[in-house]
Amino acid sequence: MSYCKVLPAVARVKPAHLFGVRLRSTAAASTQHKEPKSEDAPPDPSCTVLEKPCEVELISRRAHTERQRISIDFDNTQEAYKSKDMMELLRSLLVFKLCTIDFLVDKNKELMDLSKKVLGQRLFEKLMKMTFYGQFVAGEDQNAIKPLIEKNQAFGVGSVLDYSVEEDLTQEEAEKKEMDSCVSEAEKESHVDTSACLLQDKECMDHREKKYKAHRQFGDRRGGVISARTYFYADEAKCDHHMETFINCIKASAGSSVDGFSAIKMTALGRPQFLLQFSEVLVKWRRFFNLLASHQGKDGMAILEQKLELEQLQDSLIKLGVGAKSDIENWFTGEKLGSSGTIDLLDWNSLINDTTKISNLLVVPNMESGHLEPLLSKFTDEEEKQMKRMLQRMDVLAKHAVENGVRLMVDAEQTYFQPAISRLTLEMQRIFNREKPNIFNTYQCYLREAYDNVSVDVELSRREGWYFGAKLVRGAYMYQERSRAAEIGYEDPINPDYEATNRMYHKCLEYILEEINHNRMANVMVASHNEDTVKFTLEKMNETSLSPTENKVYFGQLLGMCDQISFPLGQAGFPVYKYVPYGPVNEVIPYLSRRAQENRGFMKGSQRERSLLWKELKRRLFSGQLLYKPVY
Repeated sequence: MSYCKVLPAVARVKPAHLFGVRLRSTAAASTQHKEPKSEDAPPDPSCTVLEKPCEVELISRRAHTERQRISIDFDNTQEAYKSKDMMELLRSLLVFKLCTIDFLVDKNKELMDLSKKVLGQRLFEKLMKMTFYGQFVAGEDQNAIKPLIEKNQAFGVGSVLDYSVEEDLTQEEAEKKEMDSCVSEAEKESHVDTSACLLQDKECMDHREKKYKAHRQFGDRRGGVISARTYFYADEAKCDHHMETFINCIKASAGSSVDGFSAIKMTALGRPQFLLQFSEVLVKWRRFFNLLASHQGKDGMAILEQKLELEQLQDSLIKLGVGAKSDIENWFTGEKLGSSGTIDLLDWNSLINDTTKISNLLVVPNMESGHLEPLLSKFTDEEEKQMKRMLQRMDVLAKHAVENGVRLMVDAEQTYFQPAISRLTLEMQRIFNREKPNIFNTYQCYLREAYDNVSVDVELSRREGWYFGAKLVRGAYMYQERSRAAEIGYEDPINPDYEATNRMYHKCLEYILEEINHNRMANVMVASHNEDTVKFTLEKMNETSLSPTENKVYFGQLLGMCDQISFPLGQAGFPVYKYVPYGPVNEVIPYLSRRAQENRGFMKGSQRERSLLWKELKRRLFSGQLLYKPVY
C-alpha cells in the first residue's frame, strides 16, 4: 500500500476530537467563569519579564519563601507517629516483623486460606483487621474509610483512593484471558502460533513485532509484579463494571477529602489488544522520524533538538517512495506545522491523529520499502467498537473527576502497553487540563527513555498552554519486563541498575521542578518511599524558592508504609498523600499478599522504619504515654 492511499489517516491533531470519538470538553464547560485569583495564585503565564506587576509579584513571593526555607527532621518520631495510638504503633511493629519472615511471606496466601477455614469467616476478618488488613487497607466501603481519611487529613495527609478488589485467578485462567483479549481476530484466523514468532518473527503475519505480540509464557501479567494491580479483560460488561467502580471511587474521594486524587488503570477500561497495536504504531512512527533525522545528519542530538529541514524531509520521503510531492506538501501544512521551515518530534507526533475509523489509524511505515502498511490485514467491526468504547469510558471518568473536583491519576503499566496509555492520557490532558491540572500521567523512571518522555510531554504542554501533571515512580514491572525481553528477544527497556534508576528519577524530577520554576504550569507528585529522594526534592524546592503552599509539588506513599516521611511532610505544610486502598476483607487478599511480599524486600533492605517505631515505643514508655491517643 502506498502512502497516498492512506493519507486521510494522518491528518493534523484536533485536541477535542480523538480517533473518531468526540471527547466532551467538560473542563471548559464547567469552568467558563474563572475563579478570582488569590494572593497565592501563580502569575499569569502570559506575562513577560517586561510586565512589571507580574515580575514584582514573582520576585516578592520568592523573597518571602527564601526567608522561610523549610528543613524537616525525619528522625523526630514524636512528630512522625503523632497520629498513631499505642495499638496502631504495636500493630505496625508486628506486621513489619512478620514481613521479614520468609516462610510467612512465601506462603502468605495459603496461610490466609487455612486461617479462614480454621477460624471461620468472622474470626478470620477480626484477625486480619488487627494485623495486615488494618495496616494496609482503610476499610471495607466508602463509609468505613472516612474516619481514617479524616484523621490523616487532620495531620496534613491527603488521600489517593484506590478500590483494591482483585480477581483471584489461577495462572492458567490468566493466560487464557490474556491470549483471548490480546490477539486479533485476523491473527486467530491465520492460526499463527505466537511462540513461533520467537524464532521467525519476520515470517509472522501483519508485520507485528515480538514485543507487541501476546506470548503465552508471559500471559499472566502478575508474574514478578508485587507492587501493582493487574486487570484481565473478560468482556465489555466487565469493563463497564470497572468504570462504575472508578466513578464510585471518584465520588468517594470528593466526599471524603478536599483536592483528592483517584487512581485508574487503562487496562481495566477495554480490550488490551488496542493498547498493544496502538503502542506499536506510535513506536514505529517515532523510529521512522529517527531514520529521517539520521538522513539529515542529526543522530545523537537531544530528542527535541532534532529539527528536520522541511525541504530535505520532503525529498527524503519522495526518495523512499512514500508518496507524490503534492501529497507530501499537503501533509506538512497547517496552522503551525512547518511554519518555521522545520519539523520536530512534536510536529511529527501530531500527524498521527483522529480518524473516522480507528483501523485506518493503525498503519505503520515499512522501513525497507518506505510505504505505509496496515498493522493488521483485517479489522472486525466489533474490534472497532471495542476500541471506541475504551475511549468513551476514559471520557466519562475525566468528566466525573472534573465535576467532582477530583484529580485523576492514570497509572503506568507494561512497556508494550505504555506508549498508547501515555498518548491517550496526554490527549485527556490537552482537553481537561486547560484551567488546572485535573489529569496526571505516570512516568516509570526505571525506563531508559523516561527522561525523553517527560521532556517531550512538558514541551507539548508549554507550546499548547495547558497544565502538565505527572506522577514520578521508579516502576513496578522491572523483573517481568527484563525476563520478557530476554526470553522473547528484544532490547531490555530497563535501566541497568538501581543507581541508574535513581539518577533517572532525579533527572526527570529536576527537569519538572525547573519547568515549575519558570512558568508555574507544571505539577508533579513525587511518589517515593526513598528518603534521599524526598530530601533531594526539598533541597531543590529551597534552591528555587518554591513554596509548599503553591501546591505544585506533591508527595505520595502507600498507606501503612513510611509514615516517618508522610506525616512530618504533611505537618510542615507540604501536600502529601497516601494511596488508600479499600474493599471487603476477602476480596483484597491478593492486594494484601502483594503488600506482604513488597514489605519483605523493603524491611530487609532497611531497618530504618522498624528502628524508628521502636524508638517511639520506648519514648512513650519512659514518658508515661502508654495510653496515648491522638488529638485532632
